[in-house]
Parts: sequence; C-alpha cells; structure tokens
Amino acid sequence: MQVWEVMTRDVRVANADETIEQAARLMAGLDAGSLPVGKDNRLVGMITDRDIVMRAVAAGKGPETKVHEVMTPDVKYCFAEQEIEEVSRNMGDLQIRRLPVVDTDKQLIGILSLADVATAATDGAAGVALAGISRPGGIYSHTG
Repeated sequence: MQVWEVMTRDVRVANADETIEQAARLMAGLDAGSLPVGKDNRLVGMITDRDIVMRAVAAGKGPETKVHEVMTPDVKYCFAEQEIEEVSRNMGDLQIRRLPVVDTDKQLIGILSLADVATAATDGAAGVALAGISRPGGIYSHTG
C-alpha cells in the first residue's frame, strides 16, 4: 500500500510570518496538534501545539510571537508513492506522528498521520511506527 492511498488530502498550512495565536486558532479549528509551515510557496517547517507551549509560552513569549520563531525548521516528509511500511518505519525511527506528503515536484499534497496508517494498514506498520515513536527523545523532543 502506498502513502497516497491513505494520506489526509485536505491540508492547511500555517504561514511562517503569522503569529502563534493565529496558528493555534487554526489548529483548534481543525482539531489538529500540528501544521506544516509555509513561506513563499515552500514548506519551511512544522509547528506543533507542543512547540507553542514549550518554545513560546514556557519561555515567556506572547501570542504575537511569529510562527518561524518557535517552529521546527527541520522538515521531514515523505513521497506519495512510497510504501506505507517503509514510511511507518521512518516515522518510528524519527519518533514523529505526522509527516507532510509531497509529490515528485516536492509540492505539499497531504499529511500522513499514525492514525491514517493504523486505520488502513493491515500489515502491522502502525505498531512498528508506534513502538519507535513511544521511545523517549526524538527530533521533536523539547528537553533542551
């Protein structure tokens, strides 16, 4: 099974220059905990509710703080044509629950979440990803 078969296609993007309040409102409206971040029609990062709490609120920054100040700039992504099993392993290795999905031109076309994998894959791919994600640490760890 390939990523494009199970990914979420309706993707909203936070602008790197908007405020974290605007991003948080968008997340709340979508009932989502993370958003891809774009600037000049390019994917430049990811922002999570945890980024807002740990990198902004806990650091004393206000709601007018710009998204680019607290986002994770190291964008991990997958391609729509990749196999779910491979991407699930990568999600586990990277300890992330959501990956932006891009086409061959690297244009954002969707999001793949652990929930997408769990509801579609019958080969245990979600379990593999979850086992890796559940380890302490990871690229989006905010312990520093």
